Amino acid sequence: MSPLLILLFMLAYFAVLLLIGFFTSRKSGAAGYFTGNHQSPWYAVAFGLIGDSLSGVTYISVPGAVGTAKFSYLQVVIGYVAGYWAIALVLLPLYYRMQLTSIYTYLGSRYGSAAQRTGAFYFILSRLLGAAGRLFLAAGVMQLFLFEPLGVPFPISVSIIILLMLLYTLKGGIKTLVWTDVFQSGFLLLGVVLSLLVISSQLGLSLSSIPAYVMAHPYSEVFVTDWKASSFWGKQIVAGAFIAFTMTGLDQNMMQKNLSCRTLGDAQKNLFWFSGIVLIVNILFLSLGVLLYGYLEHKGLSIPVNSITGKPMTDQLFPELAFNHLGALAALVFITGLTAATFNSADSVLTTLTTSFYIDFLHKSPEDESSGSKRLRQLIHISFGIALLAVILIFQMLNDRAVIDTILILAGYTYGPLLGLFLYGLMFKARPKGYLIVIVSLLSPVLSWIFNLNAAEWLGGYKPGYELLLINALITMTGLGISALIFSDEEAS
Repeated sequence: MSPLLILLFMLAYFAVLLLIGFFTSRKSGAAGYFTGNHQSPWYAVAFGLIGDSLSGVTYISVPGAVGTAKFSYLQVVIGYVAGYWAIALVLLPLYYRMQLTSIYTYLGSRYGSAAQRTGAFYFILSRLLGAAGRLFLAAGVMQLFLFEPLGVPFPISVSIIILLMLLYTLKGGIKTLVWTDVFQSGFLLLGVVLSLLVISSQLGLSLSSIPAYVMAHPYSEVFVTDWKASSFWGKQIVAGAFIAFTMTGLDQNMMQKNLSCRTLGDAQKNLFWFSGIVLIVNILFLSLGVLLYGYLEHKGLSIPVNSITGKPMTDQLFPELAFNHLGALAALVFITGLTAATFNSADSVLTTLTTSFYIDFLHKSPEDESSGSKRLRQLIHISFGIALLAVILIFQMLNDRAVIDTILILAGYTYGPLLGLFLYGLMFKARPKGYLIVIVSLLSPVLSWIFNLNAAEWLGGYKPGYELLLINALITMTGLGISALIFSDEEAS
């Protein structure tokens, strides 16, 4: 497919985003930037969250990983559903009762400013790494099939993408993102549905015969029954629930849009509907993976292999087939979904990282409409765009495995203390001294990492998986409990 045609499509796509940004950001002040004036329709937030939660990682990595993990990723997704319901019933009532803009303000009211900054630090670290990983994956594919043929170096192409995001998010913030997310989630879903249809036609399958083909394929196996395996079904479902609870409910990036709904009831309705949509969409992505491997078998092709490590490059399977084997329509469909994933996976991060730094570190009021506060907010917003670019360039050298696993493993270390801080605060009344909260939160990821390295030796072959997040949180809670018993802080929050 012609790189020029892809470029024209991307320019048209970006023009629509700019148009949405223009109309939604008119007369938008601090309230519009931080909370969308609390006027976001719940159905728009629910649909827009699809792109936030799935992004380019799901679009590329999940179908490719079917060749090694089969349908076992669905175990984690089942846990996600339980986690979303827990957020709706436990966290959202708390956030709305306290009228929060940054959710880490809860940690400040519960423990003090040191805890608030600690929680915000882990969010910023986690989201910066996660957004960079997702954008790196999508931008890498775009580089291979679009920018490289045009002679544009990778650092320049990524800089262009981030600059475009800055243009339509800088002024409107959440008020703009709610509606750009709706647009991009629609294109993301359109990409996977049309991809299923294109590949099934190549296999001679009708639309009605796709489910039977997928279920009959050996890669459709969902549950792993070996309890020692890192992908054991029990561990995966429990871990999935806590991953969703943490990476959505304790994540400013996901919650800021939820908190922009008109009422608590609307925000809960949004999450209930979203949990069902996530399950269905992930089944579609896994089914797409089965069809991709079915096409490989049908044509006698092999999966691309890394020339240095010799490992299968599962992340390259979908783009390789779309651009080089399935025809021009498949390539256009693929770039449609990938473009949506590229922008949707990182644009909101710039706003929510700005929100957390502005409120949690600088202790600025989100209601301040002064020109000085506006300039500060925009400076922070642009600075995080530069930081995102820097991390992506570092990721060029560090990524050597399926990106979705890398991101979730990193989240197990960086989100674990965050989960421990919130759970301890919700379950116990005692409050440790501020400096001990910081020490415990920094030590728990290190102890979790040591446990992960030695678990097989210590526990007779047991291999931790995604449940490492919960282990990390339990270490944090234990440390907080011991600290509170010995050095309790009796001062009022």
